Amino acid sequence: MTEPTTRKPTTRRARKSVTETPTKRAKKRGDKQAQRAQRARRSAAKQRVVTRMQERAARGAEIRDRYLNLKSGLTERARRLFVANEAITFGYGGIVAAARATGMAPSVIGKGIAEVRAIEAGTAPTLAVTRSRRPGGGRKKTTEKDPTLLSDLRVLVESTTRGDPESPLLWTARSQRNLVAALRKQGHQTSKNMVARLLKQLGYSLQANRKRLEGAQHPDRNAQFEHISEMLRRQLEANEPVISVDTKKKELVGPYKNTGRELRAKEDPEEVNVHDFMDSEQRKAAPYGVYDLAKNEAWVSVGISHDTGEFAVQTIRTWWREMGASRYPDASSLTITADGGGSNGYRLRLWKLELQGFADELGFPITVCHLPPGTSKWNKIEHRLFSFITKNWRGKPLVTHQVIVSLIAATTTKTGLTVCSRIDDRIYAKGRRVSDSQLALVNLEPHAFHGEWNYTIHPTPTT
Repeated sequence: MTEPTTRKPTTRRARKSVTETPTKRAKKRGDKQAQRAQRARRSAAKQRVVTRMQERAARGAEIRDRYLNLKSGLTERARRLFVANEAITFGYGGIVAAARATGMAPSVIGKGIAEVRAIEAGTAPTLAVTRSRRPGGGRKKTTEKDPTLLSDLRVLVESTTRGDPESPLLWTARSQRNLVAALRKQGHQTSKNMVARLLKQLGYSLQANRKRLEGAQHPDRNAQFEHISEMLRRQLEANEPVISVDTKKKELVGPYKNTGRELRAKEDPEEVNVHDFMDSEQRKAAPYGVYDLAKNEAWVSVGISHDTGEFAVQTIRTWWREMGASRYPDASSLTITADGGGSNGYRLRLWKLELQGFADELGFPITVCHLPPGTSKWNKIEHRLFSFITKNWRGKPLVTHQVIVSLIAATTTKTGLTVCSRIDDRIYAKGRRVSDSQLALVNLEPHAFHGEWNYTIHPTPTT
């Protein structure tokens, strides 16, 4: 009979457990417990770090909120001291936390902390309320490092404004670039920005020409305005028609550039002719306007011929037929204010002859008051009608006469201006002369005050 054989362990763990003694197994269990305890301690430490970081982040957010709420009302020094005090209150790592929360440089916060400590110790220097730094800090001004820079710049500018023939910039544009070049030739180190600041310091700025020189003024200029004002006041109180007339600047008709800008798609400007040479097939447009002072209404005839006295009176006649007659059915007189020159000038015989024919048609007198010489811009129609027409068609090429009429008729204002317009396709002869015998037929009554400027044309008496 054979003896039973002992089966050997087949796995490494089984073999190891067979060879381990109880002492070894106990020691191993102790090591595992120690490892678990160590892992628990590490996890707790990591959790404490996370909690501490969250607390620091929350405190940093509070600093940021307080800083943003007060920043706009603090001076540079007040901001520096405020952030430094927050860093001190924060404790360890306060400078970094305050820098992250406010965006202020750590070096500035460090200087602020030193300033706070000095204030607490009573050793801080006394600063004026308007100062945030000690006097003398920062980079020196260029005018301090280069004492002759400001005086040389003043000489350059003043010599050109006073007309010094020896000035290097007398016949060139006094731009900042040219001033910089002239100063550099004299050995100064400067730039356009610096010259701009110095010019502002000297009291210079870009100035356009101002239209103020009107030439010699007539001694009765003011008296004529007072006379016109009194005439208009009486006419308006009597509910009689009062109109202001004039010719607007003649305009080129066609694809020509018109001053101003208009909204269009980006990088898609309207293309126009390079040169403003008048097209032989397209005549210039001559807008003649009639403005009703009482009704705030206007009529504009766009002429295609010459701007003559006949054209001016025909436009007034058209206004009366289209607008005036219905507005003033009981009118017994008409008052016209006009400037002293052009197609409605006080020296123009044709203007008076045509007004005589119009007065005969109306059956009541027409009174004309001309503005004194050199005061055409004071005419009501200039700033109550023509200026708004110019604004309305800014940046729009006046390609046809009909486009001009449409743009004029679409003109309006906040005060309720209404404009009607039409093309006048008549051909008015230029240079038409009026003889003395024809002028004698005009039933003209000059006023006592400057009868050449103020007169009334009565209807021709019937025999």
